[in-house]
Amino acid sequence: MTTRTESPRTASTLFASDLDRTLIYSAAALNLTVPDHQAPRLLCVEVYQQRPLSYVTETAAGLLPQVADATVFVPTTTRTREQYHRIHLPGPPARYAVCANGGHLLVDGVSDPDWQTHVRRNLSDCAPLAQIRDHLRRTADPAWLLKERVAEDLFAYLVVDRAELPDTWVKELADWAGPHGWTVSLQGRKIYAVPRPLTKSAAIAEVVRRTGATRTLAAGDSLLDADLLDHADAGWRPGHGELADTGWHAPHVTALPERGVAAGERVLREALRAA
Repeated sequence: MTTRTESPRTASTLFASDLDRTLIYSAAALNLTVPDHQAPRLLCVEVYQQRPLSYVTETAAGLLPQVADATVFVPTTTRTREQYHRIHLPGPPARYAVCANGGHLLVDGVSDPDWQTHVRRNLSDCAPLAQIRDHLRRTADPAWLLKERVAEDLFAYLVVDRAELPDTWVKELADWAGPHGWTVSLQGRKIYAVPRPLTKSAAIAEVVRRTGATRTLAAGDSLLDADLLDHADAGWRPGHGELADTGWHAPHVTALPERGVAAGERVLREALRAA
């Protein structure tokens, strides 16, 4: 990487957070456990095909600008750039964002070309995407496969009917993908196949280098967030998601009891307190 180091912000703490099911929640993922009249007020932060799609609580909406002011806040997602740009979080636009699980580093909303070159070089030792897609097509059963998609020409994912998905299929796919340099993650109805070098933590390390941040905080709920949490100085995971389901833990990562949209609010409170 030859990109120059940029002048650091006043904030010396960087907060990298996953979005879906960590900070923002679809209606299906809200997990509201109180009577309707006690439910928190919600703010829609994403519209898709003219319909509201993702939400935060109004309390979380008030915390987000405070977190952005106290830290270098970096939304860090497996979403494509197009999917990320649908989200409008309260507060100032994030200077940096990580999309495609580290495949794109956005600076003021635009993908950094030097980072793209760096990523492509690192993927050269992995099996090609076409080989992975061919295996997915041959082994996925139409009885439970709803869609097969490619994200940014970097990785593939399947949308499946979880009720019909065989219990052993994801593990069998992971066992096959591992020797080919790929990792597998099941998140809700989506099964991701991602090249092992394509990580959120690598992109965040580049943002740390550019900003001069001296401390990194992180939050996430899925196995694709494990490396991000591992490389942070402190972090949080919600009480739901792959990490909770598998019992994943690290000494510096706090397992929160909250599930659903309440966990997103708690993550922001903890990040603000830590910053």
